[in-house]
Amino acid sequence: MARLVSVFDVSGLPYWRRPIFLLFMMSVAMPIAFNVWSALLNNFVIQMADFDGSDIGLLHTVREIPGFLAVGVILLLLILREQTLALISLLTLGIATAVTAYFPSMTGLLIITLISSFGFHYFETLNQSLQLQWLPKEAAPQIIGWLVGAGSVATLLAYLGIIFGWQILELSFNILYVSSGGLTALLAIYCLFVFPSFKTETGQLKKLVIRRRYWLYYALQFLSGARRQIFVVFAGFMMVEKFGFEVHQLTALFLVNLVINIFAAPLFGYFVAFFGERRALLIEYSGLIFVFLAYGGIYIFDWGVMLAATLFVLDHLFFGLRMALKTYFQKISAPEDIAPTAAVAFTINHIAAVFLPVFLGLLWLVSPALVFIIAAFIAFLSFLLALLVPRFPDNGKETLSIFQFSPKSENGL
Repeated sequence: MARLVSVFDVSGLPYWRRPIFLLFMMSVAMPIAFNVWSALLNNFVIQMADFDGSDIGLLHTVREIPGFLAVGVILLLLILREQTLALISLLTLGIATAVTAYFPSMTGLLIITLISSFGFHYFETLNQSLQLQWLPKEAAPQIIGWLVGAGSVATLLAYLGIIFGWQILELSFNILYVSSGGLTALLAIYCLFVFPSFKTETGQLKKLVIRRRYWLYYALQFLSGARRQIFVVFAGFMMVEKFGFEVHQLTALFLVNLVINIFAAPLFGYFVAFFGERRALLIEYSGLIFVFLAYGGIYIFDWGVMLAATLFVLDHLFFGLRMALKTYFQKISAPEDIAPTAAVAFTINHIAAVFLPVFLGLLWLVSPALVFIIAAFIAFLSFLLALLVPRFPDNGKETLSIFQFSPKSENGL
């Protein structure tokens, strides 16, 4: 990526070397490794490492440490361009995923998970920053919806590969991890050498930036991270532990989510663009309150596997609206704040993730239902905060008027 090209002056490049195509390539490459790792993880740790609820909680706590340290991206940007660092992070994720099955022990899994997590979280931080810098505000929700849809197609193919490989070819965990992680790594290398280095008109601040007028965005990010962790750690674990799902069954459930998301994500993008971020966030959070309460009811009232599977699908569907939080920040932010604030937001998003899985993993041993009731309460707090999002957010109109801060009175720290 030696040649610098303005992101707003790419007409001389073929389409397959333009910024938007790079965003699509990265959106396809990341899920291949990460979602295969996620789909296999619960069965792998239970069958090969004899994990219980507290063990999986510890593993996910370690996995979230790099997310908490996402502000480290700001330091790395002093020596590397965002685009380059994003692709190196993607390469790291791919390589670490490829070797996961070689470490079927608590210690080995903690170490390799930590490495892959640095790749994943740093890539996600930078990918979000690049999307918000490269995409025009008026088209961002729709394009982000298509990017999510592209990632869903890639994940769909990966899940079909798992089902075919596990059921028909009887492939091992090792082969599945190597093939998915290796493909992600190859795509990252391709992007490193094929695409020019794209630049924007506004340079990004390369220091820690915390602004009072972004407080609502920070708060929603914090609660989003806490809520997301409960689903990521315990929803799939419940399907394996309580209902005895095997690899192909859990993967088939993910597959249903992916088929729905392929069509739903672009529609969600148009929904956010037409109805606004406020309404989208309120729908997401109210839906998640219902889903998590129903999860708890599965344990309290011993509701069956079909309801659990339906809730699993609905959970994914409501999470598809989270793009509204991303475009909300794009509208309220100063252009030079995007990269450092993306790093800060990722750290805030993962504050709860560092301690919550371990704490809730211990609570899970006592009452799984209480874990999901806590998640419902977090979703309720998110709903209350989303009421403060303006119908038309903008720089200077970050919250409803009584909560606004004047940009002139704030400091970047």
